Amino acid sequence: MDREGNLSPVDDLALPFTFVNLAEGWSFKQVDDDSLGTGWLPVKRVPSMVHQDLIHNQKLCDPFIGFNEIKQEWIASKSWIYRLDFSVPAVARHPNSRIVLAFDGLDTLAQVRLDGKTVLKSDNMFRSYRIDVTDTVKKNEHEMFRLEVELESALLRAREIKLEHPEHKWITFNGEPARMAVRKAQYHWGWDWGPRLMTVGIWKPVRLEIYSAKIADVRVDVDIAPDYESASVRASVQIESKTSDLTVEFFVRRNGKTLASSVDNVKDGTSAATLHIMRPALWMPAGYGSQNLYEMSTVLSHKGQQLCTDTKTFGLRKVELVQEPDAIGKSFYFRVNGVDVFCGGSCWIPADSILTNISPERYRAWIELLVTGNQKMVRVWGGGVYEHEAFYDACDELGVLVWQDFMFACGNYPCYPEMLDTVAAEAVCNVRRLRHHPSLVIFAGNNEDYQVQESNGLTYDFADKNEKHWLKTDFPARYIYEKLLPEVIATEAPSVPYHPGSPWGDGKVSFDPTVGDMHQWNVWHGTQEKYQIFDTLGGRFNSEFGMEAFPHLATIKAFITDHKDLYPQSHVLDFHNKADGHERRIATYLVENVRPVLDLPGYIHLTQLIQAEALTFGYRGWRKQWGENRRCGGALVWQFNDCWPTISWSICDYYLRRKPSYYALARVLAPIAVGVKREHHDWSVSHAREPAFSKWELWLVSSNVEDSTVDIELRFVSVETGKEIKSKIVKKGVVVKANCTTNVLAGSVDNVNEDRHVLAARVFVNNEVIARDMDWPQPLKYLPFPKRNVKVKIRGDQMHVIVDRPVKCLVFEEREGCHLSDSAIDLAPGDEQIVTVRGLKGDAEPLSWTYLGAGEQ
Repeated sequence: MDREGNLSPVDDLALPFTFVNLAEGWSFKQVDDDSLGTGWLPVKRVPSMVHQDLIHNQKLCDPFIGFNEIKQEWIASKSWIYRLDFSVPAVARHPNSRIVLAFDGLDTLAQVRLDGKTVLKSDNMFRSYRIDVTDTVKKNEHEMFRLEVELESALLRAREIKLEHPEHKWITFNGEPARMAVRKAQYHWGWDWGPRLMTVGIWKPVRLEIYSAKIADVRVDVDIAPDYESASVRASVQIESKTSDLTVEFFVRRNGKTLASSVDNVKDGTSAATLHIMRPALWMPAGYGSQNLYEMSTVLSHKGQQLCTDTKTFGLRKVELVQEPDAIGKSFYFRVNGVDVFCGGSCWIPADSILTNISPERYRAWIELLVTGNQKMVRVWGGGVYEHEAFYDACDELGVLVWQDFMFACGNYPCYPEMLDTVAAEAVCNVRRLRHHPSLVIFAGNNEDYQVQESNGLTYDFADKNEKHWLKTDFPARYIYEKLLPEVIATEAPSVPYHPGSPWGDGKVSFDPTVGDMHQWNVWHGTQEKYQIFDTLGGRFNSEFGMEAFPHLATIKAFITDHKDLYPQSHVLDFHNKADGHERRIATYLVENVRPVLDLPGYIHLTQLIQAEALTFGYRGWRKQWGENRRCGGALVWQFNDCWPTISWSICDYYLRRKPSYYALARVLAPIAVGVKREHHDWSVSHAREPAFSKWELWLVSSNVEDSTVDIELRFVSVETGKEIKSKIVKKGVVVKANCTTNVLAGSVDNVNEDRHVLAARVFVNNEVIARDMDWPQPLKYLPFPKRNVKVKIRGDQMHVIVDRPVKCLVFEEREGCHLSDSAIDLAPGDEQIVTVRGLKGDAEPLSWTYLGAGEQ
């Protein structure tokens, strides 16, 4: 082709792949009911959503502010249309050209028309669509074409489908039951942490592809030798072509250097090669080694003319989900390249209710927070979406393991033929898109659907292995989770472990602690146990658990427009907490443990303290159990993030502001961490009667792959006076076992004769403190906190903190643009702690801070 897109003699047989990005020039409007009274409105750029476009055109207020969520709900019951007039380049007239209209994602029920002719009817937000429009384009001589995307109301259509299937039991935990009839992000229907915000639009890129031959799919399978000294990489390519005599060149590259290559002819639309790598640079999770990445580049050619290229980034790693019988029941943990990994981490929900608001940079910032928080795994929850490439790329590059749910959550899903067809296509589409990512270590069939079955008494006979029977029961989705999806994984990504659901364990009840994974919600939900016994409530892998907390005041002020609403129980604050019974549950955990206050800043701090304490008791105990014959393989807090500014279980809020629990968990999950804890006494049973003695224990945990040597100090410090009530214990040269738990000390507290005191533990390497923990008498509400005499001295970018008496949960302000090395710290006299601040300008006011009992005199 020349610069104007005209054909040259060299191009008369084969046409190199090219595309036209259809991102700009769109307009949109409401179908048949222009209540806005404006007609067609401009769209800044596709991908986009109706909500986003209405906001840009000043036709909609920000739905995240105040009660504006209610003001946008009408959008969901309307149909919308997007249109674009575009020209086709001259190269499209090539005699051997194929012209494809590619939609990477439509939300959700769309009819696509090209020059008035319907070319696609979509029914699934999670699928990509490619429509061959060669005939339509070539038969029309005009240069301009009109593309229209008409989007039907998913809300109304879902309700219609539900009525069309009265034979099914439409049962859910969250959102309205009709949501299960449409393959749309389920959280859009409202959840117990997010708004009911039903988006609609072209949520992923659109383009016009023009080619005579194209690489349609590349699969990379890695086989690593048992001694990890060599690896075989098999690349399989699928070709779409109107041309014969094609070859594919395969190149494995790392850091720009070609390590292996091969050439193969295309036969029946496929080509493959196996390439060998000696002394492979392995991909390891963060903290266990480097995140070495390779590239598989494929080049499709016709008689020496390059037509199309594709590059997949992958890693050399072997992942195993270890499920083996043991003394407890059956293990459940991950092994990467022969190294057992305790998967302390978080559950992930979509980072915005309007998905097109999330930039790649914002995804990266979230994953960076996981890494700095010492978290090893993130679970992509089944009520959201299969995430953006930027999410998985960041996990690959930074070393965060990904647990990937399929998009089913908290419901009894129907399985009529049309549903099974679209689910199968969805599964293949997304498994093929994600399978090359080395961070991806498990696919799980759903979130809590087996719990819906269990709690509602739906039919589930694990001993019945006749798959046709399952479709005839009142729990037909078992067919999806135990037949359809595992077959897709076995065919498309056999090296990635598959798990039927979360939670699930060999067909047993979901709360069985001996097998599979568990969602432990008897703290906060359920029986509302004391969080101090969190560690006794866990199972083999705790893939959900949590405690709510308010976000920082700056986040609350972002969605409250009237200062009169800045009090803990205001209407708008309650509106931004979607959890059932949140008032009672927050109040319960506050009054059980601390002395409630009524001012908003103080109330925020108390809820954040309770969250940090609760999650610490869980994480700390479960990580200890990891080193006890892999009794617990991991813990994933619900939840890491928010989709709007809200009060929820998140440990980082919508604006990426870290709650105190984030820092507390980073300390618990550090490469070497210390734990000290006295045995639990349930004070609510008999408030005035304490046992004469309480046992305590001190242990060390390590994720290092080699043993370490440390020094240990344990002090006994009076809460009231700050004096040491007895001699400290010091142990030198303690060997910390690799990837294990090392029990170090044990003793007892004399509750009759000794002052109430904290157990303050420190770990030293070369006389530098690398870990701390502090155990407090429970409940905290019984303790006096006057005269702490906290001093924070600013020295450059450091804050040096000292105290006269033990201090609980000193929290620094989370100011925009600032990053703290630590916060939510407990302090003991004689132990100066240093917090580093990045991003605080030299002339800015120092960060504010508070702690438990800061107002006591």
